[in-house]
Amino acid sequence: MGAELESVRVFWQLSLWGLDISITSAVLVLWSAVLIIFVISFLAVHRPKIVPGKLQGLIEIINEFWEEQTKDLFGEQSNYWLPFVLAIFMFVLVCNLLGMVPGVYPINSNINTTATLAVVVFLAYHFAGIKNLGFKGYLKSLMPEDVPLILWPLMFLLEITSHLARPFSLAVRLFANMTAGAVVGFTILSFIFVFKSYWLAGFPLFGKVTVSLFEVFIAFVQAYVFAYLSALYIGVAIEKHS
Repeated sequence: MGAELESVRVFWQLSLWGLDISITSAVLVLWSAVLIIFVISFLAVHRPKIVPGKLQGLIEIINEFWEEQTKDLFGEQSNYWLPFVLAIFMFVLVCNLLGMVPGVYPINSNINTTATLAVVVFLAYHFAGIKNLGFKGYLKSLMPEDVPLILWPLMFLLEITSHLARPFSLAVRLFANMTAGAVVGFTILSFIFVFKSYWLAGFPLFGKVTVSLFEVFIAFVQAYVFAYLSALYIGVAIEKHS
């Protein structure tokens, strides 16, 4: 990964009402990811053609892929939630790939980033449930049917715990997988200093290249998993409350 184990650098110290809003290397990566996605999307669709070019064709393939993946989950609400899932997928993927560029802070190796994304998904699927059933109806739906009154407190606690576990698993899974790539790459390169030999230096370098190629695959897989689980949680809320 490009910036293995690199700490966040502060470029511009700022605060607002006591809240630290400094411009850091992490913030710049987030802005860059958003800008890249915006530019690619704009260039792909601002002049759509019947016979699409390479960029338009790529965006259409991604859109059709996720439309196929989520059509059974979203049903009639596909047009409403599909853009959200696409945005999640593209953002996670671009951040993953940017983190592999030398000198770029690996933003998804920061638990704050992945936790924030997980909270966004958490709020989104609860919004989906409330939107379909109303606030009171949604709270009522958290309790399984035909449960004796005496078990309500326990079942409600278990249901709340399961919902809280979802964003936790989303955040930790993405964080752990992207951090693991950075740690493995750093460890392999460190063997150059252990061997202290020009003849053996090629082996760690070869290992690093191999790990980097595998990281590209992992970057796509983790973006897919994060987006699909997001769609699954929303789809369950929609199906449960339809």
